[in-house]
Amino acid sequence: MTDTSEVLTTPALSLPEELILLLLNEQNGYFHQVPGWDLNCTVVGAVLAELSLRSRIDTDLDSLILVDRTETGDPVLDPILKQIADEPVQRDARYWIERLAGTADSIIDLTLERLVDLKILEYHDGNFWTLATAKWHGELYGGSLEGSVGQFVKTRVVEALFTDEVPDPRDVIVISLVNACDVFRLMFELDTETEERIDSICQMDLIGRSIAAAVEHNIASPRLQRSTLNKNIPVVALRRLLLNPHLRSGNVPALLADLTREYGPVFQIRPPLGKGMIFLAGPQANQWVDRHGRMHLKAGNYFADFEKVYGAHGVLPSLDGADHFRLRKTMGPAYSRSRLENQLDNVYRHARGYMANWAVGELLPVRMCRQMINAQLSPLSLSVDSQDIIDDLMAFKERALTTHIVNALPRFMLNTPGMKRRAKAVDTLLERIQSVHTPAQRVGCPRDLADDWLSLHASDPQLVPEANLRFVLSAALVASVYLGDALSFAVYAMASQPTLYEKIRGEADALFENGDPAGGDFSQSSMEVTHRFLMECLRMYPIVPGSMRDVMNSFVIEGYGIPVGSRVFIAQTAPHYMDDIFPDPFSFDIDRYVPPRNEHRSPGYAPYGLGTHKCLGSRWMDLQLAANVLIIAHYFTLEVSPASYNDALPLSPLPSMKPSKKLKFRVAEQRHELPV
Repeated sequence: MTDTSEVLTTPALSLPEELILLLLNEQNGYFHQVPGWDLNCTVVGAVLAELSLRSRIDTDLDSLILVDRTETGDPVLDPILKQIADEPVQRDARYWIERLAGTADSIIDLTLERLVDLKILEYHDGNFWTLATAKWHGELYGGSLEGSVGQFVKTRVVEALFTDEVPDPRDVIVISLVNACDVFRLMFELDTETEERIDSICQMDLIGRSIAAAVEHNIASPRLQRSTLNKNIPVVALRRLLLNPHLRSGNVPALLADLTREYGPVFQIRPPLGKGMIFLAGPQANQWVDRHGRMHLKAGNYFADFEKVYGAHGVLPSLDGADHFRLRKTMGPAYSRSRLENQLDNVYRHARGYMANWAVGELLPVRMCRQMINAQLSPLSLSVDSQDIIDDLMAFKERALTTHIVNALPRFMLNTPGMKRRAKAVDTLLERIQSVHTPAQRVGCPRDLADDWLSLHASDPQLVPEANLRFVLSAALVASVYLGDALSFAVYAMASQPTLYEKIRGEADALFENGDPAGGDFSQSSMEVTHRFLMECLRMYPIVPGSMRDVMNSFVIEGYGIPVGSRVFIAQTAPHYMDDIFPDPFSFDIDRYVPPRNEHRSPGYAPYGLGTHKCLGSRWMDLQLAANVLIIAHYFTLEVSPASYNDALPLSPLPSMKPSKKLKFRVAEQRHELPV
């Protein structure tokens, strides 16, 4: 949280920054619903207007003239100023807005980053932003102000619209730009008098009139918005699909990478039985989904049947828009790294308790990683023991996913006697949680995830109805599937590469040398090898290779038109195996993540998903995964069994990626005694 006593001193905001603050909708953590092309034109218009106010260009209704090519020192403004200065022919504002609209994304990114750096905006995982509360002092504003800067910008606009005061020329330009993209009706209740006032203000300044007119022209006639001739989406030949070696090995990201190389970033797979699906793959597709997916894609439809299995409706993975952001923001602290950092002593205690049963020479089944993680997550998140029912919870959830999400099994397979028995474990878990989460029993206990969900249900039963508690509370434990499988891949990668094992062991011994490390001790400098090792594990073995969405608004991506009603599979991890992003992608190489390579700094690296549905607990997972890898390395030496798996690990891809059940780990050595 931002300290409300802090005083911020900074140069006056630029027009692009004030525009972004005005367009921000705190209800959904993003901009008001301005179509992408309209937003691009408006943002570029704000840059041109700022350059005009800084006397670098002069513009009127008919022309745009370079006045001074001296750089402003602003990384948003100077690249555009250079393009105008280097143009051999004089152009008008309409031309420049149309030409520069394609650069709007980078302008928005830089502007948002600066506003976050200035503590004017707060960034939330999933590409959400909200206004930060602070004391603000700047020359433009002439004093100290309580509240957020964004609110102050909006207050100036409100005063201009709803009083008779003559607005400042900057405010006239901002109002003209917002009006050009038709957003005021989303921000205020407008009557005829106010609409006339807006029209009057928009005529007060020549710069504002000329830029707004150019923006409106390009919005009305978006010549570059989309091609009128969309490409035909190629269909994957079933023979090519079935003969692909990665299909047989279960390596879904590598399979999708092969198909992307052959068919392009958009392709279809049409099975003989069942509905076809469109796939979006490649770094450009990832970038588009990350930025624009919220406007065109929704999760609710395909997730609905899976929700019904638990009697739920409107849980976090199925929500979109304002409700999704509201729930995500509210529950964010419960899934945060800081929450786990405060409970690391319990992580160590439960991990050691589980490892106490390991004996030298013993073969450990790969599922032990799930159980080891659950031995920690269950008491940490829900304050109950669930080791006796966790296998049933996992089996039921995986069958439900395979049936209703992957559609790889007929629906009656969820109603077999075995599955009905396993379904009862969900109610058993809920009864246990509710029995220990009474006010009297929680006195003096550290807050856990169940406390957060139950508290939110009590305070807002519409956002979290009672019917959803079976899902959200059992999902806390079923996270042991994903985190446990990630741990199994990491243990395999460590055990199959003795040289890396030794380096990780060295970092583990240093961390545990003087007692158990605290959360802050898990820094990139103290676990430099381990950190890169885990990043490479997440690249080569992403647990969730992609995600499905339904198209609610048609769009064009990479020249392909995607119609309303289509179901798309976002293959966000396909670039993990594309050699133009990750050279020699089948080689386990932790040096990918150091300068100058920095291969992860690309939209092609997406182990935790993209955009608004990016994994909420990714930072928690990073820390718990690292803690478990390091504690295993400190106490034990494990080997891969059978030995042939050292060279090639068979994968089980459904409903999420995991190692073959045949994988085992042999306890070769116990290096230290486990504390009692």
